Amino acid sequence: GLNLTRKYSINFSTSKRSKKSIKFIIIHYTGMKNQSKAIKRLCELNSKVSTHYFVKNNGELLNMVPDLYEAWHAGQSSWKNFKSLNRNSIGIEINNPGHGNSYIKFKKKQLSTLKKLLKDLIKKYKIKSYNILGHSDISPDRKKDPGEKFPWKKLAKNGLSIWHDLNEKKILLLRNKKINSREQTKFINNLIKIGYSRKIKNKTFVVKAFQRRFRQALINGKIDKECLLISKSLLKSS
Repeated sequence: GLNLTRKYSINFSTSKRSKKSIKFIIIHYTGMKNQSKAIKRLCELNSKVSTHYFVKNNGELLNMVPDLYEAWHAGQSSWKNFKSLNRNSIGIEINNPGHGNSYIKFKKKQLSTLKKLLKDLIKKYKIKSYNILGHSDISPDRKKDPGEKFPWKKLAKNGLSIWHDLNEKKILLLRNKKINSREQTKFINNLIKIGYSRKIKNKTFVVKAFQRRFRQALINGKIDKECLLISKSLLKSS
């Protein structure tokens, strides 16, 4: 089972929610240089942020807000027909300095704790693998986390997220291959069907969020043949 330490944050909404309303798990990185400062921030009144779970560098797991209360981790966000995803999600923060502070790979111990936690939550709340998302998926114009070093593909192999079923070597040949405007529109529509917000005016943000998640080797905000094929493949599993 999970080795949990309770360290409660005062930042949460006090009305209890039903088990049924929990449909998503949102994964974040802390984006701070210092782990103890990150933990402190998630518990401070002035910060107005919190999370349900915090995964430390050594793989230790803190529970900061009980599942049936709303933690404040998602902020302005949208996915499919859901807005403000705090209401319907569980937030997991993984300690990592993030893009602003020399972004690093996630640690093995962190990932093994995360896998156990995800398996637990999926079972408890019957969460679909396609509803396990990164913060950048639901807030692409504001967020980059958990970022391109996060092992979504590995998680998908364990049924803990989704990934495309294409041959990586074959699609690599289509990277940077230009597509016409009709195909570009098709790609954006695919993203909206997958769940990304149609409301974001600057589509580059959405393209980058998609790449950080599903085409992690190159995040350039440009739509190419490889991206288009990946988006088509993902529609089967969303």
